[in-house]
Amino acid sequence: MIVREQADKLMQELVEGVNQHDTRRVMKLYADNACAVSPVAGEIVGIEAITNWWETTFSLFPDWSATLSDMLIDGDRLAFFGTIKATDQNGWFGLPPTGQPFEYRGMVVLTLSEGKIVRDERIYDLTILLQHFEKARLDKELRMAAEVQHALLSKPQNAAGHCDVMGDSIPCRAIGGDFFESIRLPSGDFAVALGDVAGKGPASAIVASMIQGMLAIQLQTETKPSATLAHLNRSMISRHLQPKFATLVYGILSPNGRFTHTNAGHNPPIVLTRNGIYRLSRGGPILGVFSDVRLEEETLSLDDGDTVIMFSDGVVEARDSQDQEFGENRLLACVSECANKPVPEVLQGILASVKQFCEGAPQADDITVLVTRYREPRQS
Repeated sequence: MIVREQADKLMQELVEGVNQHDTRRVMKLYADNACAVSPVAGEIVGIEAITNWWETTFSLFPDWSATLSDMLIDGDRLAFFGTIKATDQNGWFGLPPTGQPFEYRGMVVLTLSEGKIVRDERIYDLTILLQHFEKARLDKELRMAAEVQHALLSKPQNAAGHCDVMGDSIPCRAIGGDFFESIRLPSGDFAVALGDVAGKGPASAIVASMIQGMLAIQLQTETKPSATLAHLNRSMISRHLQPKFATLVYGILSPNGRFTHTNAGHNPPIVLTRNGIYRLSRGGPILGVFSDVRLEEETLSLDDGDTVIMFSDGVVEARDSQDQEFGENRLLACVSECANKPVPEVLQGILASVKQFCEGAPQADDITVLVTRYREPRQS
C-alpha cells in the first residue's frame, strides 16, 4: 500500500529528473526487472532498455518537459495526468522534423513494488499526436510554398523613366491564385498585368505561378497584348490544367503615354485621370476555356500623373461581418480620395479601406492590387 507522502516524493523526483534530462536520477526509481509500455515504443523490458528509451527521448527532444496533475493512488499503483511539451527538432515516427513546438496530454499508470517502479504504462491518443505532426509538416510546407510564391511575384515596387508601379497580393490562405507582373520590355515600354486563377489553395497557386512564368517569357517577344494573351490561352489549353480557368488583364505603357491593353474576363481596371474615372473593359473571354479566343484591344493616351489601377475580384467581393460586399462604389470612392497621393499611398489606401470595411471578418478570397502611374519623361 502506497501512502500519499511516499507517492508525492516519488512523483516529484520523477518529474524533476525528467525535466532535467537526468537519466541516472530517473532510473534510480525503476526496478531492475521493470517494463515500460507506450503507444510509441510498445513494451520495453529491463532497466537497460528503459534507460536507452529515456536517453533517446532526451536526445531527440532537447527541450522535453513534463508537468503533473491529478494524481490518484490505488493500492500499489499511481495514476496521474500529465502534459508533455517539446519541439520537433529531429523528427519522430519516421516523419521529417517540423521545427515546431508540440504538446499532448495523457495518463501514466505506475505500478510499484518495494518503492520501485515495476511497470510504467503511458496512455494517450497516438492518432491525435500523429495528426498534429502531419498538420505541422503540412503547415511548414505551405509556409515554404508561400515564400516561393512570394519570390516569384514581380517586385512589389518597380519604376521606369516614364512610370511608377507598385503592387501587393494578400492570399486568403497560405498561398493563393492571384498574381501580378510588372516588367520593363527591351523596347523601353513597360508591361503590367494582373491575373486570377479559379479556385484557392495549392493547386491554384501552382497554376498561377506557371501562368506568370509563361507570361514573363511571352512578354519578351513584345507582341500586341491581344496576341500575347491568345498565345497564353493556347498554352493553357494544351496543358489541360486543373484548375484551368483564369482571368487576366494586361497592358503596355510607352514613354509617350500610349497605353494599349486587353482584358480576358477580368474586373475592368480603373484609369484615374484629371478629367475623371475611366474603366477598361475592352477584351474577351477568360483564358483556358476556348481554344480560339478573339481579344479586342484599346489604346489610351495618358497624361502626366494619370493612374491605372488593376485589382482582383477579392477586392470588390470582400465582405464584412454583416455579409455585405465592399463593392465597386466603395472602391471608386477610395480611388477618388487617393487621386493626388503617391503610388504607394494609393495602393495602401485601397488595401486599408478593404481591411477596415471587413472589420475582422474572415478573408474569403485573394486580394491583389497593382497601381501604375504615368510620368511624362523629362526633356534633357
